[in-house]
Amino acid sequence: MAQIKVYGLADKLNPVKAELSNIIHASVIEVLQLTPEKRFHRFFPLDKSDFFYPFDRSDNYLIIEISMFEGRSVETKKQLIRLLIKNISENLNISIFDIEITIFETPKYNWGIRGLPGDELILNYKVEV
Repeated sequence: MAQIKVYGLADKLNPVKAELSNIIHASVIEVLQLTPEKRFHRFFPLDKSDFFYPFDRSDNYLIIEISMFEGRSVETKKQLIRLLIKNISENLNISIFDIEITIFETPKYNWGIRGLPGDELILNYKVEV
């Protein structure tokens, strides 16, 4: 399981939401080996007055937060970060300095999904990759 939140300025984020979602989804499928139906993305387009960021970032600045079950290796998480930055930068022409990604991991039992705690679910994918 992985749920993804993306924050950015509304006038920059809204036009690329669909393509950005496709890039994120393809990267998550490739690296985390999730099945294609596991797309859980939420976009938060912000007004300039609601989004403060350092002076050395441009208006294309994105913050991507990934919440997922714990269990992936450090190398897998680094691979995901690298692939996301590469694909977003190359496909959307956003500087690597304008892309920040944070991964939050929690035990499966801290999730409630389809009426069950996450550790009681039968998954159709592996978490330990």
